[in-house]
Amino acid sequence: MNKEENNLIGSIRTPKAVIFDTDNTLYSYLPAHKKATRAVEEKVVKILGISEETFRSTFEDARQEIKDALGATASSHSRLLYFQRTIEKLGLGTQILMALDLEQTYWRTFLSNCKLFPGVLDFIQLLKSKGVITVNITDLTAQIQFRKLVYFGLDNFFDYVVTSEEAGIDKPDRKPFEVAFAKIKVSPEDIWMIGDSPSNDMAGAHNFGLVKVQKVHMGSAIGSSKEMQPDIVFTEYSKLFKYF
Repeated sequence: MNKEENNLIGSIRTPKAVIFDTDNTLYSYLPAHKKATRAVEEKVVKILGISEETFRSTFEDARQEIKDALGATASSHSRLLYFQRTIEKLGLGTQILMALDLEQTYWRTFLSNCKLFPGVLDFIQLLKSKGVITVNITDLTAQIQFRKLVYFGLDNFFDYVVTSEEAGIDKPDRKPFEVAFAKIKVSPEDIWMIGDSPSNDMAGAHNFGLVKVQKVHMGSAIGSSKEMQPDIVFTEYSKLFKYF
């Protein structure tokens, strides 16, 4: 460990609570998403006899339409709404069973292709052994985010979970953090926020003076503004052990 690392460790306060993001922080989102999307495409092409290109362009239009209409809310991420609107834009009306089937196909395939980043569980277990409160603040609806945590076997390792469905709005809005603070009753200056997104996780943490800890990996970037600049950057969870 060099002098710079020693100075950094000495300047970072040990937390009483650690907040984690979920997607792209506990696991890599993109590989699972690609396989899940492919499974849905194959099913739609087979059922409806349309081209993959037609489905993809219609789906993207439907997805953007939902996001524009709903803004930064949990339901704006709903695959069920995306598939419902896609089918409607294909001129088939609201095909309830088909929309439900496509949503289940997506999430079933997604979960079966998810893998935790190395060291996640070991790090959370370290926090628990030190008496540090563990919290998960995550965008999207509670049902699917809870399913992810159960699938990963992490459901008993988080003391509290706050979804943007519960808070009413996505990060970086103050509300999800305020809901978490009310549950854990720990001062913000004693809390770390671990996430991957400069604009959502780091900026959200900055609003309250939390220690900003960014997980970086392929495809991720560090923000340029003060609000998005992390206090700690790490690639592997094992690199965080030295702070404890």
